[in-house]
Amino acid sequence: MFDLDRWREIFQSINKNRLRSVMSGFTVAFAILLFTLLFGISNGLGNFFKGAFADDAQNSMFVRVWKTSKPFKGLQTGRRVQLKNKDYNYIADEYEDKIQYKSSRIYKNFSIKYKNEASTYSVMAVNPDHQFLEKTIIDDGRYLNERDLKEKSKVIVIGRLIKKDLFGERPALERRVNVNGSSFLVIGVFSDDGGDNEERKAFIPLTTSQGMYGNNDYISQIALGYNPKLSTDDAIAFGNKIERDLRKKLSIHPDDQSALSVRNMAEANQFVNTVSLALLFIIIFIGSGTLVAGIIGISNIMIFVIKERTKEFGIRKALGAKPSSIVGMVVQESVLITTIAGYAGLSLGTYILSLIGNSLEEKYFIKDPSVSSELVIGATVVLIISGLIAGYVPAKRAANIKPIEALRAD
Repeated sequence: MFDLDRWREIFQSINKNRLRSVMSGFTVAFAILLFTLLFGISNGLGNFFKGAFADDAQNSMFVRVWKTSKPFKGLQTGRRVQLKNKDYNYIADEYEDKIQYKSSRIYKNFSIKYKNEASTYSVMAVNPDHQFLEKTIIDDGRYLNERDLKEKSKVIVIGRLIKKDLFGERPALERRVNVNGSSFLVIGVFSDDGGDNEERKAFIPLTTSQGMYGNNDYISQIALGYNPKLSTDDAIAFGNKIERDLRKKLSIHPDDQSALSVRNMAEANQFVNTVSLALLFIIIFIGSGTLVAGIIGISNIMIFVIKERTKEFGIRKALGAKPSSIVGMVVQESVLITTIAGYAGLSLGTYILSLIGNSLEEKYFIKDPSVSSELVIGATVVLIISGLIAGYVPAKRAANIKPIEALRAD
């Protein structure tokens, strides 16, 4: 393996037969390049679908209501459906064993002002569990708690970008901001993986909002986190049951999707998993075909090379070379070319994927296309082993030919 003379002969052979060496290397490099790009694009599609739901907890579901689009039980079309605290309490009590987190939601758009800085932001009135349903990351201070709800405290948790807009680099904790004409104490600053829009939101206690802005028990939405021990099918069935029960309770037509709907992350997860699995099978099929084509290409080229060098082998044997040394030289040369070409294909493929980045996300739904090094290295190893076999089999046959027969070969 570390015989200097053999390596010298190998490089001389490669230099002498440049076209053949380039053809062999190109076959391998192209196969690995396509393999890398295919799997990278597949992962990019998967990243897009996963990222579309990354802002919410994977076990969350959201109950939304609006106006009816179908008449039902004597009630007319266009009736505004309104969720109340009793509906939230009904779900919380009825399905306690299947719920991990729960929160009501009230949406508001308020002006938030600090000294001379002011702007309008989305302010959401929620329960403490909402932190986990929205995967809110507390950077400074704390989130809302049960005491805030019980005492109807005028406290607020602001997003990172609200803090930047109003306070700049100054600390925001324990400062008072004017929210729609009322003074609120900043108790926390949060960030969110959902992006800038999510970080320009603020949260206040649900009871505070109901008392100050309407003096009622109305809520906009109900957010739930189902028990993570539930299977995907059980979680979907649970969401469907909640929807059926609320339709009966609120006198909504069973098929009226406008009046009430439940967005269940279990269904989204099932869809993402199905799409990802389908993509994986497609890419494995195409990628395997690419590798097989590369293997066949190597084999054909090596057979041609061995045939071309039969006389050379005959001379070597006539001069006393052992068959094993001839086979070893050919195999070593084949593995060297395959390894270098495979690495070149892998590097080029990875570089192209890095150039693509997120440029295809908006139009083609491909986000951060990449491929694990283990997968591509594994494919390269397969091609290297194939190159070894492709060189060994014909070389072994040629090395066993008698010198006189080898010298007569065309």
